[in-house]
Amino acid sequence: MRLNSPIIFIIKLLMFSVLLLLAGYSWQQYGLSAVFLVTGLLVIFASYILYQQLVQQQQTTKNIIRALANGDVTLGLPLHHELRSQFDQVRVQMKSARFAEQKQMQFLQALLLHLEHAILVIDDAGEIIQSNPASERLLGKLPKNIKQHIQLESLLNDMENQQKSTLEWHYGEQSDVLSVHLSQAIIQDKQLKVISIQSIYTALQAKEQQAYKRLTKVLTHEIANSITPLASLAKTSQSLIPESNTFDDPEDKEDLNLALTTLANRSQHLSDFIARFKEINNLSAPQLSSVNLECVIEQVLTLFKQQAKQNNVNFTFSSTQNVLMMIDTSQVEQVLINLIKNALEAIENKTIKQISLNLSQNHLNQVILDITDSGTGIESHVLDMIFVPFFTTKQQGSGIGLSLAHQIMVQHGGDLTYINKPEVGACFRLTFN
Repeated sequence: MRLNSPIIFIIKLLMFSVLLLLAGYSWQQYGLSAVFLVTGLLVIFASYILYQQLVQQQQTTKNIIRALANGDVTLGLPLHHELRSQFDQVRVQMKSARFAEQKQMQFLQALLLHLEHAILVIDDAGEIIQSNPASERLLGKLPKNIKQHIQLESLLNDMENQQKSTLEWHYGEQSDVLSVHLSQAIIQDKQLKVISIQSIYTALQAKEQQAYKRLTKVLTHEIANSITPLASLAKTSQSLIPESNTFDDPEDKEDLNLALTTLANRSQHLSDFIARFKEINNLSAPQLSSVNLECVIEQVLTLFKQQAKQNNVNFTFSSTQNVLMMIDTSQVEQVLINLIKNALEAIENKTIKQISLNLSQNHLNQVILDITDSGTGIESHVLDMIFVPFFTTKQQGSGIGLSLAHQIMVQHGGDLTYINKPEVGACFRLTFN
């Protein structure tokens, strides 16, 4: 049984009183020599008591620090200690501060988990000491050290003297445009680099589509205002030419008729051109419904079954995904029809006529459909222009099909891209989010 501190103090005080009595008695009986002996004993005893008090205070301090550090309510001061109330108050405050810190840490971890931005924390040696799940979604599997990732290391070296940058990113067959923000921070006396990375590809696509729409509106308005009176004047002028020969040279009348006819025809062609402009500009918003994408593909392939048989074209369709997608069926069918028609034209004069469709899922959990043909592919110098409205490499092409297909996919929240595969012909990829 452990005695309380006041009881121990009283016992020591009684012992000290007994020694004092002995010292008085010795002085009366034996004189000064005995007094010095007893006094020496008293000094030794008093030193021992002081030492014990010091050790006890140190042990109490250790217990307090240990209890505060560990949040252990079983350690600390005795119940009746004079500092007990202050100790309990400090313990409650530290417990509250620790709880608030844990709560904030959990909040930050949840925030990092749900952020679409990639967050990387890198030390001076290039070690990646912290990253969130979005990092691997955007950048792929990350190494332990940034120096083992050529693209990221090159990016950081280029950004040494700037805080923001934009770069094209390639991960396997996937392409993206990333906005990168770099900042410096000192955490626990360590100089760290904090990098936030955001995909801006979708935003750029939307801006591009808006720019095309504004352009088509301006061109449609301006050209229509000029073409309509020109066509009308050409027809009127033709009707005003007299039937009788009033020209010095009969060929002059024929030349005039030819010029007016050509003017009227070109005006009509420009009117048709404007109508095609409006087709892109007035594309309606997709009416989404839950549809099995595999069934939609099979229905479109049925439309080309007879044509494929007549031209000895071999269609193959493989699928690893049988999922329901929220799409506008008629618009997606239009995209598939345009792409398959292009593929049929590309292999028209080829010995091996093969068109393959492959439905799968990528590492970002996006559903992708690759449409590949056995043609010659697309020349590299025109790749940047293939989705621009009215750009075409065909003599009789309108330049509408790919642009319209691309716009439909963007409005679905997805994308239409060209995948460069040298070993095959053209490969167009539809991406559904």
